[in-house]
Amino acid sequence: MREDSSDYRALFLGEVAMMDARAPVEFDKGAFPGVHNLPLMDDLERQKVGTCYKQHGQEAAIELGYRLVSGEIKARRVEAWVAFAKANPEGYLYCFRGGLRSQTVQRWLREAGVEYPRVLGGYKAMRSFLLDTLEQAVEQCQFVVLGGMTGTGKTDVLAQLSNALDLEGHANHRGSSFGKRATGQPAQIDFENSLAIDVLKKRAAGIEQFVLEDESRLVGSCNVPLSLHQGMQAYPLVWLEDSFQNRVKRILRDYVVDLCADFVGLYGERGEALFAERLLQSLDRIHKRLGGERHQRLQGLMQAALEEQRRYGLVDLHRGWIEGLLHEYYDPMYAYQRESKAARIEFAGDQAAVVDYLRDRLARG
Repeated sequence: MREDSSDYRALFLGEVAMMDARAPVEFDKGAFPGVHNLPLMDDLERQKVGTCYKQHGQEAAIELGYRLVSGEIKARRVEAWVAFAKANPEGYLYCFRGGLRSQTVQRWLREAGVEYPRVLGGYKAMRSFLLDTLEQAVEQCQFVVLGGMTGTGKTDVLAQLSNALDLEGHANHRGSSFGKRATGQPAQIDFENSLAIDVLKKRAAGIEQFVLEDESRLVGSCNVPLSLHQGMQAYPLVWLEDSFQNRVKRILRDYVVDLCADFVGLYGERGEALFAERLLQSLDRIHKRLGGERHQRLQGLMQAALEEQRRYGLVDLHRGWIEGLLHEYYDPMYAYQRESKAARIEFAGDQAAVVDYLRDRLARG
């Protein structure tokens, strides 16, 4: 029989299968990548037991829990746990604190003929371990920030580096007003957990120097951890450069062609209309900063481009509003940021030069 475990590092590094016995409402607020939610109690049952605990104490609450999860309900849940255990013989189970719920699941599994270990300390202890992992990395590791104008391909650079931490990838958002993807963003806790596990794995591989894209505190709805974001205001900066036309081409690919394809892949025939709606909403999001006249003019260009795309499948008209936004909005803003951060810039160049520089920097330690 395998022992219960508190080796959280090994669990995350080994991508060990885990069964989360918390209620769905707890799971939705935050979980770990790849974990399966097979609760002891559903949300309503948990609520009833919690109310009973407050009014009548622990013993009455436990008794109510056993009454609520009994008979056919219990049988179905035990069947699901047994199936998970057999499909994942090296896995573990846990609840919030590693207490009564996971012990109950473990005992009922044993009664069904399956010995299955649990994670001591449960979700709370593993979550604390991951938060500590992030804080230790900020304190102990070196970081370099990758900056550059909109559309220079910073994400493309990160994809070529073994020591990159892709904040936008973990947040499932491109980081700008147009950054929403066809799929939604993770919960804040999920974002932090995913980022921490990424850091853990890279440090286990011997990496002690990381590259991050220059981000604001918010990546969509996800907050960059405070200590990391504070550090990003002082870390050395590498500036990525590219021609205006290459940037337009890349934005057209990412924010029009690929995003439309994602919507169509998810929603079928409705996808194109939903994509068009998303693009127009993104422009509306910066209405005040653009001013009424500019917003109206760029909106007209965007609507004409969307109509041509809808009717003929052509996307070249989108270059009009993209070029306008870059010239009149994004480039002046980024030029100001570059000037304000000039003292921190230790290298500037095109994509190939920046990738080579950052790889050499990592090799030098």
